[in-house]
Amino acid sequence: MSKKSAAFAVALVLSAGLAACATPTPYQPNVKGQSTAGGYSEVRLEPNRYRVNFMGNSLTSRETVEGYLLFRAAELTVESGYDWFAVVDRDTDRKTQSYVEPDPFYRPWYGSYGFWRPSWRYYGRGFGWRGWDPFWGDPFWADRVDVRTVERFEASAEIVMQKGAKPTDDVKAFDARAVIENLKPRVQYPEAKR
Repeated sequence: MSKKSAAFAVALVLSAGLAACATPTPYQPNVKGQSTAGGYSEVRLEPNRYRVNFMGNSLTSRETVEGYLLFRAAELTVESGYDWFAVVDRDTDRKTQSYVEPDPFYRPWYGSYGFWRPSWRYYGRGFGWRGWDPFWGDPFWADRVDVRTVERFEASAEIVMQKGAKPTDDVKAFDARAVIENLKPRVQYPEAKR
Protein backbone atom coordinates (compact mmCIF):
# COMPACT_ATOMS: atom_id res chain seq x y z
CA MET A 1 0.00 0.00 0.00
CA SER A 2 1.40 3.40 -0.96
CA LYS A 3 1.81 6.24 1.51
CA LYS A 4 -0.97 8.17 -0.19
CA SER A 5 -3.40 5.22 0.08
CA ALA A 6 -2.49 4.66 3.73
CA ALA A 7 -2.98 8.36 4.52
CA PHE A 8 -6.35 8.31 2.77
CA ALA A 9 -7.45 5.20 4.70
CA VAL A 10 -6.41 6.73 8.04
CA ALA A 11 -8.18 10.00 7.21
CA LEU A 12 -11.33 8.10 6.23
CA VAL A 13 -11.38 6.11 9.48
CA LEU A 14 -10.75 9.25 11.58
CA SER A 15 -13.45 11.25 9.82
CA ALA A 16 -15.96 8.41 10.26
CA GLY A 17 -15.11 8.28 13.98
CA LEU A 18 -15.46 12.03 14.36
CA ALA A 19 -18.74 12.06 12.43
CA ALA A 20 -20.14 9.47 14.83
CA CYS A 21 -19.22 11.67 17.81
CA ALA A 22 -20.23 15.01 16.30
CA THR A 23 -23.83 15.77 17.19
CA PRO A 24 -25.79 18.94 17.89
CA THR A 25 -26.14 19.91 21.55
CA PRO A 26 -28.98 17.89 23.07
CA TYR A 27 -31.32 19.30 25.72
CA GLN A 28 -29.13 18.86 28.80
CA PRO A 29 -27.70 20.88 31.71
CA ASN A 30 -24.51 22.75 30.79
CA VAL A 31 -21.84 21.10 32.93
CA LYS A 32 -18.16 20.53 32.20
CA GLY A 33 -16.98 17.13 31.08
CA GLN A 34 -19.99 16.17 28.96
CA SER A 35 -19.54 14.26 25.72
CA THR A 36 -21.37 17.04 23.82
CA ALA A 37 -20.64 20.65 24.75
CA GLY A 38 -23.34 23.12 25.71
CA GLY A 39 -26.76 22.99 27.34
CA TYR A 40 -28.99 25.04 29.63
CA SER A 41 -28.25 26.90 32.85
CA GLU A 42 -30.18 29.34 35.00
CA VAL A 43 -29.63 31.81 37.82
CA ARG A 44 -32.34 32.76 40.31
CA LEU A 45 -32.52 36.55 40.63
CA GLU A 46 -35.66 36.87 42.81
CA PRO A 47 -38.21 34.33 44.06
CA ASN A 48 -40.11 34.45 40.74
CA ARG A 49 -37.41 35.85 38.42
CA TYR A 50 -34.66 33.89 36.60
CA ARG A 51 -32.01 34.41 33.96
CA VAL A 52 -32.06 31.36 31.67
CA ASN A 53 -29.32 30.48 29.14
CA PHE A 54 -28.88 27.86 26.47
CA MET A 55 -25.54 27.42 24.71
CA GLY A 56 -25.28 25.28 21.58
CA ASN A 57 -22.22 23.82 19.93
CA SER A 58 -21.18 24.50 16.32
CA LEU A 59 -23.69 21.93 15.00
CA THR A 60 -26.73 23.39 16.79
CA SER A 61 -28.90 25.80 14.80
CA ARG A 62 -30.09 29.15 16.09
CA GLU A 63 -33.71 27.94 15.94
CA THR A 64 -32.88 24.95 18.14
CA VAL A 65 -30.95 27.06 20.69
CA GLU A 66 -33.83 29.56 21.01
CA GLY A 67 -36.41 26.75 21.19
CA TYR A 68 -34.51 24.96 23.95
CA LEU A 69 -34.24 28.26 25.86
CA LEU A 70 -38.05 28.66 25.81
CA PHE A 71 -38.51 24.99 26.71
CA ARG A 72 -36.21 25.37 29.75
CA ALA A 73 -38.01 28.56 30.82
CA ALA A 74 -41.34 26.70 30.65
CA GLU A 75 -39.98 23.69 32.56
CA LEU A 76 -38.51 25.95 35.23
CA THR A 77 -41.83 27.77 35.57
CA VAL A 78 -43.79 24.54 36.13
CA GLU A 79 -41.11 23.12 38.47
CA SER A 80 -41.33 26.31 40.58
CA GLY A 81 -45.12 26.00 40.91
CA TYR A 82 -46.10 28.81 38.49
CA ASP A 83 -48.41 28.76 35.47
CA TRP A 84 -46.99 31.25 32.99
CA PHE A 85 -43.90 33.36 32.40
CA ALA A 86 -43.12 36.64 30.70
CA VAL A 87 -39.89 37.32 28.85
CA VAL A 88 -38.54 40.61 30.18
CA ASP A 89 -35.28 40.64 28.20
CA ARG A 90 -34.00 38.28 25.52
CA ASP A 91 -30.79 38.06 23.47
CA THR A 92 -29.07 35.62 21.10
CA ASP A 93 -25.31 35.83 20.59
CA ARG A 94 -23.74 34.53 17.39
CA LYS A 95 -20.05 33.68 17.56
CA THR A 96 -18.18 32.93 14.34
CA GLN A 97 -14.67 31.71 13.75
CA SER A 98 -12.98 31.03 10.41
CA TYR A 99 -10.32 28.35 9.93
CA VAL A 100 -7.90 28.17 7.02
CA GLU A 101 -6.29 24.76 6.62
CA PRO A 102 -4.03 23.43 3.87
CA ASP A 103 -5.28 20.51 1.81
CA PRO A 104 -4.20 17.44 3.85
CA PHE A 105 -3.80 15.28 0.72
CA TYR A 106 -1.59 17.74 -1.16
CA ARG A 107 2.04 17.02 -0.51
CA PRO A 108 4.34 18.38 -3.20
CA TRP A 109 6.84 15.96 -4.73
CA TYR A 110 9.77 18.03 -3.57
CA GLY A 111 8.99 17.44 0.12
CA SER A 112 10.96 14.18 0.22
CA TYR A 113 14.30 15.71 -0.79
CA GLY A 114 15.25 17.14 2.60
CA PHE A 115 16.88 20.56 2.33
CA TRP A 116 17.21 20.50 -1.45
CA ARG A 117 14.20 21.90 -3.24
CA PRO A 118 13.49 23.40 -6.64
CA SER A 119 13.49 27.12 -7.23
CA TRP A 120 12.14 28.96 -10.28
CA ARG A 121 11.89 32.44 -11.55
CA TYR A 122 8.84 33.62 -13.41
CA TYR A 123 7.64 36.81 -15.00
CA GLY A 124 4.65 38.47 -13.31
CA ARG A 125 2.84 41.17 -15.24
CA GLY A 126 3.36 44.46 -13.40
CA PHE A 127 6.00 42.87 -11.11
CA GLY A 128 8.69 41.79 -13.55
CA TRP A 129 10.84 38.74 -12.83
CA ARG A 130 10.22 37.16 -9.45
CA GLY A 131 11.72 34.20 -7.67
CA TRP A 132 9.55 31.32 -6.52
CA ASP A 133 10.34 29.08 -3.60
CA PRO A 134 7.88 26.34 -2.57
CA PHE A 135 8.12 27.34 1.10
CA TRP A 136 7.64 31.10 0.57
CA GLY A 137 4.33 31.48 -1.20
CA ASP A 138 2.92 29.51 -4.05
CA PRO A 139 1.54 31.20 -7.18
CA PHE A 140 0.75 27.85 -8.82
CA TRP A 141 -1.04 25.88 -6.10
CA ALA A 142 -2.25 28.68 -3.81
CA ASP A 143 -5.85 27.45 -3.92
CA ARG A 144 -4.98 24.25 -2.05
CA VAL A 145 -6.58 25.41 1.20
CA ASP A 146 -9.87 24.72 2.92
CA VAL A 147 -11.63 27.72 4.49
CA ARG A 148 -14.37 26.93 7.04
CA THR A 149 -16.51 29.31 9.04
CA VAL A 150 -18.04 27.88 12.20
CA GLU A 151 -21.00 29.47 13.99
CA ARG A 152 -22.14 28.97 17.57
CA PHE A 153 -25.26 30.41 19.16
CA GLU A 154 -26.04 31.20 22.79
CA ALA A 155 -29.47 32.48 23.82
CA SER A 156 -30.38 34.09 27.12
CA ALA A 157 -33.57 35.49 28.59
CA GLU A 158 -34.71 37.04 31.82
CA ILE A 159 -38.12 35.70 32.79
CA VAL A 160 -40.70 36.56 35.43
CA MET A 161 -43.03 33.72 36.51
CA GLN A 162 -46.64 34.20 37.65
CA LYS A 163 -49.62 32.11 38.79
CA GLY A 164 -53.11 32.11 37.31
CA ALA A 165 -54.30 32.76 33.80
CA LYS A 166 -51.84 34.20 31.28
CA PRO A 167 -52.79 37.74 30.18
CA THR A 168 -54.14 37.63 26.63
CA ASP A 169 -52.87 41.08 25.65
CA ASP A 170 -49.18 40.52 26.56
CA VAL A 171 -47.22 39.14 23.56
CA LYS A 172 -44.21 38.42 25.78
CA ALA A 173 -46.22 36.11 28.07
CA PHE A 174 -46.17 32.33 27.58
CA ASP A 175 -48.35 29.58 29.06
CA ALA A 176 -45.67 27.24 30.43
CA ARG A 177 -47.63 23.99 29.96
CA ALA A 178 -48.58 24.91 26.37
CA VAL A 179 -44.93 25.66 25.53
CA ILE A 180 -43.84 22.30 26.96
CA GLU A 181 -46.59 20.47 25.07
CA ASN A 182 -45.81 22.18 21.75
CA LEU A 183 -41.99 21.98 21.91
CA LYS A 184 -41.52 18.54 23.55
CA PRO A 185 -41.76 16.57 20.25
CA ARG A 186 -38.80 18.58 18.87
CA VAL A 187 -36.56 18.23 21.93
CA GLN A 188 -33.60 15.82 21.57
CA TYR A 189 -32.31 14.43 24.87
CA PRO A 190 -28.77 13.03 25.31
CA GLU A 191 -28.35 9.37 24.51
CA ALA A 192 -28.25 7.08 27.54
CA LYS A 193 -24.76 5.85 28.43
CA ARG A 194 -24.25 2.15 27.98
